[in-house]
Amino acid sequence: MTGTALGGTALALAAAFAAPAAAEEGMWTFDAVPTEAIRAAYGWAPDQQWLDRTRASSVRLTGGCSASFVSPDGLILTNHHCVVGCLQNLSSEGNDLVAGGFNAADRARELKCPGQQAEVVTSIRDVTGDIGKAIGNLTGEALVKARDARIAELEAAGCPDRDKTRCQVVTLFGGGQYKLYQYRKYSDVRIAWAPEFQAAFFGGDPDNFNFPRYAMDAAFLRAYEDGKPVKTPTHLKWNPRAPKEGEITFVVGNPGSTQRLLTEAQRSFERTERLPLTLMLLSEYRGRLLSKMEESPEKAREGGDTLFGMENSFKARSGQFRALNDPAFTAKLAAEEADLRARVKGNEAIGDPWSEIDAAVAARRNSHLDATFLQSGPAMFSTLAGYAQTLVRAAAEREKPNSERLPGFTDSALPLTEKRLTDVVPTYDWLEELGVSFWASKAREYLGTDNADMKALLGKESPEALAKRLVEGRKLADPAYRKQLWEGGAAAIAASDDPMIRFFAKLDPRSRAIKAEFDRDYDAPVTAAQARLAQARFAAYGDSLYPDATFTLRLSYGQVKGWTERGKPVPPMTVMGGTYERATGQLPYKLAEGFVKAKERIAMNTVYDFVTTNDIIGGNSGSPVIARDGSVIGTAFDGNIHSLGGNFGYDGTLNRTVAVSTAAIQQALDIIWPAPALSAELKAGSRTR
Repeated sequence: MTGTALGGTALALAAAFAAPAAAEEGMWTFDAVPTEAIRAAYGWAPDQQWLDRTRASSVRLTGGCSASFVSPDGLILTNHHCVVGCLQNLSSEGNDLVAGGFNAADRARELKCPGQQAEVVTSIRDVTGDIGKAIGNLTGEALVKARDARIAELEAAGCPDRDKTRCQVVTLFGGGQYKLYQYRKYSDVRIAWAPEFQAAFFGGDPDNFNFPRYAMDAAFLRAYEDGKPVKTPTHLKWNPRAPKEGEITFVVGNPGSTQRLLTEAQRSFERTERLPLTLMLLSEYRGRLLSKMEESPEKAREGGDTLFGMENSFKARSGQFRALNDPAFTAKLAAEEADLRARVKGNEAIGDPWSEIDAAVAARRNSHLDATFLQSGPAMFSTLAGYAQTLVRAAAEREKPNSERLPGFTDSALPLTEKRLTDVVPTYDWLEELGVSFWASKAREYLGTDNADMKALLGKESPEALAKRLVEGRKLADPAYRKQLWEGGAAAIAASDDPMIRFFAKLDPRSRAIKAEFDRDYDAPVTAAQARLAQARFAAYGDSLYPDATFTLRLSYGQVKGWTERGKPVPPMTVMGGTYERATGQLPYKLAEGFVKAKERIAMNTVYDFVTTNDIIGGNSGSPVIARDGSVIGTAFDGNIHSLGGNFGYDGTLNRTVAVSTAAIQQALDIIWPAPALSAELKAGSRTR
C-alpha cells in the first residue's frame, strides 16, 4: 500500500509501529547507544567506560561471525559453528576434527585457522559530509564511481599501516550516513578448543531456529601476533553462572545484514524474485550434495561443512520468505511506510524517493537472472572458481590507481583478500565438480539454451563435461600457484593455462558489464533516493533511530525471557539433564560420546541454553551475552523461528535470541572434554580484568 489513503485499521497499525524503535528493538551503533531508553526500560544504563571496555573486548571474525576476548592472553569465545570451516580445513582422513572435536593440551598445540582474521573496532568517524561532497549532483554510474573513489581514499588515509589495521567505510541508512570504522586486526587466529559436532549441533536441522535447545555451540580461538598470543588486558570477565529470568542482557556483535528500511517495492522484489529463486537453488543443490555424500564416509566428511551451510541458509531464507507472506506482518510494514510518507508529504527537499526506487526495482527485475548467474558464475558453488574469479579481477584492478578500483580490490581490502587466497585450504575434486556442474545446469535452465552468454561459456559441452574439464586440469588447488598468480598480476593471468582461470578471463568482461548496468540503473538512483528517505525518517521521528545491520559492531539490549507459542508458554531456559531426556539414540538426537561418558559427573540442573529478547540477526553468531556488571554469561548462537522475520522487522513478543550459557561451557571444560589449562586461564582472567 503506497500513496493511498489509510483506513482506521491501518492508521492504528501506523500509530503502533511506525514510531522510533520500541524498547528492546534495535541493533545500535556504538556511537549512538540509546542509554536514556535503556535507563527508562530497566532503571539503569551502561556508562561510557562500560561501553568502551565492551567495544574493545568485542571481536569480528572474517568468516561472518562475532566473538569476544575473555582472557588477557588473546583467548576468544565464539560459536562452534563459526569454527567448523577451520576444523574441516584442518581435518584429514582418519582425523576428523569436526566430528571428534579439538582440545589443545597447551598453547603450542593450538592450530592456525586458514583464512581467518580477528578484528577489533578502535574508532568510528562520521564521513557523511565528505562523501556527500564527492557525490554532489552526480547521477548514474558517475555517482557510484565518485562515491567509491572517495571511500577508497578515506580508507587508505585512515589506515596507512595495513599490516595491523584495517579501515572500512560503512554505508548506513542506505546512504543517509557514512562512517569510517578503523580496526586493529590479527591475521593469525588459532583454534584452541571445540566440542564434538554432535554436541554442538544436537537436534540437527529439526531443532535449528527452534527452542528448547540442548546445544553446546561454543568454541575458543586465540589471536596471535609475531608467533605469540596477543596481550588483551581489556577483555570480558568470564562468569560461569546461570542467567536469571528477567535480568537485563546485552548482545554485542556484528549483525550481518537486515532490510528493515526497504520500501514496499523492494520488499516485493525480495518476495517475488530473489527469495524464491534462492530457495529453489539451495534446495536442489542440497539434494545433489546429499546424494554424493552418501557414496562414501570420506565424501560425507568432506561435504559436511558445505551441507551445514546450505541447510542453515535454506532455513533462514525460508523464514524470511514466510515473514514476507504473513499478512499481519506485511500490513505492519506497509503501514510504517504509509505513515512516513504522510508525515513528509509536501516536503520539497525530500520529494518522492519512493517512486524513484519503484523505477529502479522495475529495472532490476529485468536484469536479476543475468546478475544471479553471470556476476559470479560458478563461484557461487565452487571454491576453486572463487579463487579464479578473484585472481582474474584483482589482476586487472591492481593496475589501476586505488581510487579507480572496484570495491573489494582497494588497498584497504587487499591484505585480507591475499590472505584468503594464499592460505592452505583443502579442496575436493568431487565437490568442486558438483558445484560447477550445478551452476552450469541451472544457468542454462534459467537463462535459456539459446542465451548468448551461455552459448559462449558452455559451447557444446554439457554442464558435467564443463565441470570435469575445469576441475580436472586445475592448478588452483595449490596455494603456491595461487600466490604465484597473485604476485605475477596481469601478465601471470594472461600466461596461465589453468582452465578455471581461462574460463573467468572469458566471463569477466560480461560480469563487469552487468555490474556497470546495476550501478547505473539501480545502485545510483537508490543511493540518491535512500539518502532522502533517511532525511525523511529523521524529520519525522528524530535522530533516535538505528540503521540496518551492516556486519559492523552493534549493541542490542533485552532480558532473559520466554514467550508464548500457540497458547503455551515456552520457558526461557533448558538444563543439561534435558539432553538425556531428549536423546533417542538416533541422529540428530544421538548423544555425543562425551555426554555418554560423563553422564554420572555432569550437574544435570546446570542451565544449558537460554533465550533473551535481544534483537539479533545472522552475523551475531558468537556474540557474547553480557550481564549488567559487564561479565559474559553466554554466547548467542541462534534465534527462534520467529526471529527470521527480523530481517525485515522486530516483534518483541516473539523474537528471541538463543544462547549457550557459560555455566554449561564451564561444565564442558571441566568434565565433558576436560581442558584444565583453558579453564584455569578463564578463571584467572576473571580476576585480572
